[in-house]
Amino acid sequence: MKKVIFWTVGIVVVCAVGLLAADQFTPWPRALYLRHEYDAAARATSDSLASLVPANVTAVLDQPYDPPDEAVRLDVFHPAGEPQPRLTVVWVHGGGWLAGDKGLIANYAKILAANGFTVVTVDYALAPAARYPVPVRQVNAALGYLVKNAARLQVDPSRFVLAGDSAGAQIALQVATLILQPAYARLVNITPAIAKGQLAGLLLHCGVYRIEPRDPGNRMFETVFWSYSGTRDFLTDKRFATAWVMERLDGTYPPTFVSVGNEDDVQPQSIALADTLEKNGVRVDRLIFPADHKPPLYHQYQFELARPEARLALERSAAFLASLRK
Repeated sequence: MKKVIFWTVGIVVVCAVGLLAADQFTPWPRALYLRHEYDAAARATSDSLASLVPANVTAVLDQPYDPPDEAVRLDVFHPAGEPQPRLTVVWVHGGGWLAGDKGLIANYAKILAANGFTVVTVDYALAPAARYPVPVRQVNAALGYLVKNAARLQVDPSRFVLAGDSAGAQIALQVATLILQPAYARLVNITPAIAKGQLAGLLLHCGVYRIEPRDPGNRMFETVFWSYSGTRDFLTDKRFATAWVMERLDGTYPPTFVSVGNEDDVQPQSIALADTLEKNGVRVDRLIFPADHKPPLYHQYQFELARPEARLALERSAAFLASLRK
């Protein structure tokens, strides 16, 4: 019995030492841990919305949109009834570029679609296995797929809204930028799948729009950006620097909805985004809660529809989208 205990303890120690050593050379161990934590939290939130999903929403599921990668697919939700092209919201999920999937936001997408829109949720390849700019290229490819299959999927190819939460908001904003700025599209070497006139708006929740130094030892920060960039030198990597487009914002952007909670670490970035767009003459609808708001609203508050603030965000989002149909 003592030998069994000895060998068991020994194996545990060796594995622990191995993981600690690997952690110095690869983001994978921590990335997998974060993925598990992020997905568990998102799944619990999604499950809490199940009773709120309207019955009159139909779905076309698991559409493979990117031939080089059959694993990435998209889902399409729209109100039941007479088929018709509708203003189309293409929602890019969050998860720090290393977690999440379209299924974890499906219930929220159905609730939003019931307001009279086609809502598309897009999977993309996750870090660390897939590195920047793979998700950007894939979301762009999803737009091309939707244009080609517009009639079947009840998509209005002339009225797309790029939407996203957290890391998905960053991807959505970057895709919008390559659509709007030909020089930037050339810089990132991605040919836009739609023209400027087809982009009707942006709907951005709790986005990460800048890469900023954090406190030394902030392992979550390091893991997320090391995983997505493919380098531990992500702060100075010139290729990864092209992912951040705040300095490129101008007056060509379509109407934009921006929301973030008051206790969200990235709130200053949402404020800066909204301010910069407004200074350039872009119509911005912002729902940004004051610092003293009670109760505090944390990252991804908008999915917690038991909260009145989240219901307000949904109502404001739907009203903003309805304004783009006119």
